[in-house]
Amino acid sequence: MKTYLLSALLSFVLSFIFSLVLIPILRRLKAGQNILVYVKEHKNKSGTPTMGGIAFIAAAVLSSVLFSKRIDRTLVLCIVIGLAYMSIGLLDDFLKWKHKENLGLKAWQKLFFQTIVAIFSGIYCLRAELTQLYLPFLNRSIAIGSWIFPLSVFVFLGTVNAVNLTDGLDGLAAGASMPFFIFLGILICKESGNDGEAILSFCLAGALLAYLLFNVSPAAVFMGDTGSLALGGFASALTLFSGNALYVPLLGICFLFSVISVMIQVIYYKVTGGKRVFLMAPIHHHFQKKGHSETRISYAYFLVTTLVGCLCLLPML
Repeated sequence: MKTYLLSALLSFVLSFIFSLVLIPILRRLKAGQNILVYVKEHKNKSGTPTMGGIAFIAAAVLSSVLFSKRIDRTLVLCIVIGLAYMSIGLLDDFLKWKHKENLGLKAWQKLFFQTIVAIFSGIYCLRAELTQLYLPFLNRSIAIGSWIFPLSVFVFLGTVNAVNLTDGLDGLAAGASMPFFIFLGILICKESGNDGEAILSFCLAGALLAYLLFNVSPAAVFMGDTGSLALGGFASALTLFSGNALYVPLLGICFLFSVISVMIQVIYYKVTGGKRVFLMAPIHHHFQKKGHSETRISYAYFLVTTLVGCLCLLPML
């Protein structure tokens, strides 16, 4: 327990320092966020530095490597996968900055690169025989054999893009991801006992806590796709490789809200010829247009994730 706390603390400190250093650099480079014209509530955010995910991801990775007693193949792969998704997001953010518009990689390009990493991860699950899945609330596991491959691809593509969709308000994605990684770290400790992966999960939570000091409304920096895709990649790798993939829709319930709300909006819009269920999707924008502040919405997402996380741990007490 001491190691977990110290690793998270170091990650917090490093993330804070890295953010302090990175933000002025991003400002000098004029690496500001270009705001979509149809999000009127965000007009005053135009020019806010983006790509802040570099700071907390670097802090989490460095801390986890320093504190892990045994850096095994699975831990290395978790880090590589997280950094791979961060690179996709970084390229997307770079193109947005270069062209001074909110269009980076095309949707099919992002999906293509994401799928390659997801397929690679699925192959690793098969070759390493990581086919056990822990069943939430039942205190037992099942082996699904080769079905782990399609599940792996589905979890990666779903989680990565769900986190990306949730990154729409100050502190929202980071505020929901922090308890996600705290509870995931606890689950890994109690169920699979993978020390390195648990440390990485706690380090991500510690790094996000420091990042939130700069990202709560009004945000001084955005994580960008650099951060959101990386968080989705780390979440997917850590849950799959530790056998906790079925906890993703539970611990990531707020990310699930984002995806489902977009799907409902799109389907209903097409079926009814232009009518909408929500004022705007993802659903956090609906709440915002209803008059709720970004701080209130972000806190609600944090609270919901925390409560669900506590429920997931109840059978283990």
